[in-house]
Amino acid sequence: MHVFTVEGMTCGHCVKAVTQAVQALDGAAKVDVDLAKKQVRVDSSADPAQIRAAIQEEGYQAEIA
Repeated sequence: MHVFTVEGMTCGHCVKAVTQAVQALDGAAKVDVDLAKKQVRVDSSADPAQIRAAIQEEGYQAEIA
């Protein structure tokens, strides 16, 4: 399980964009987004740096928590 702090997420569209970005990298990834805490939890075998890059490519500031 990888946890990321993601700035800039405000709505359901943001959740969908982040989820799809991660799942494009790993189709089996489980993604849980908490808008209030600005956290994204990802259960994936993908490299955390790759996941972070995929989130950032969507336009969000992401840091490994």
